[in-house]
Amino acid sequence: MENSNTIIIALKGVIINNGRALIVQRADDDEIGAGTWECVGGQIEFGEDLETALLREIQEEVGLSVTIGQLLYATTFKTKPTRQVVIITYLCESSNQDVILSSEHSAYKWAGKEELKRLLPQNIINDFEKNNVFSLDVLK
Repeated sequence: MENSNTIIIALKGVIINNGRALIVQRADDDEIGAGTWECVGGQIEFGEDLETALLREIQEEVGLSVTIGQLLYATTFKTKPTRQVVIITYLCESSNQDVILSSEHSAYKWAGKEELKRLLPQNIINDFEKNNVFSLDVLK
C-alpha cells in the first residue's frame, strides 16, 4: 500500500525593522488558519536552498528585500493525521517598511513584543518563548 503521509518544509522570517517584527494575517478564505496572524514565509520548492526559498517567499508575500541573519529555531507539528509541517525560522532584517501584501494575506502589522504576544497564535508564542525570540536585542 502506498504511503500517503506528507511532510511539508516551510521557511519563516522574523523580519525586524526599527525594533518591530512584521506579522501578516491569513486571508479569511485560507483553508488552514484563516484570519490568524503569523510570520512571513512559505514552502521550499524542490531544489531550492533554505535562504533562497525564504527570500523568494518574503518577496512574493510582502514585496520586501531582506537580509537573512541567524537561524532562530525549527519546529514541527501535524496539520492532519497524515500531514506534518516542519518550520525553520530565521531572523531577518528589512531596511524599509513598504509592504505589498499578496492575496494570501488580508493585513499586516509591524508589532512590538507586547503586540506580538497579543496577536500571534499560542503555538507560535510558545515557540518564540521556548527559543528566546522575545529576548532578542533587536526586538522592542
